[in-house]
Amino acid sequence: MRAGGDLHNWEGQQLKRIFKKFVADETGATAIEYGLIAAGIALAIIEVIYALGTNLVEKLTALATALK
Repeated sequence: MRAGGDLHNWEGQQLKRIFKKFVADETGATAIEYGLIAAGIALAIIEVIYALGTNLVEKLTALATALK
């Protein structure tokens, strides 16, 4: 019966080590941070393109009206 108890204790220690390693691992958090930074940059680029696009349409419309 003692052998089974030793095995159970070993499994518990193994699970504790795995859990500690999982908690200490920050690679997933870093990936999420990089993803958020990339999303912020993408939104900034979209906003700039949208602003330039609206301004460009207005200028082309004014040019087309002036050429009539």
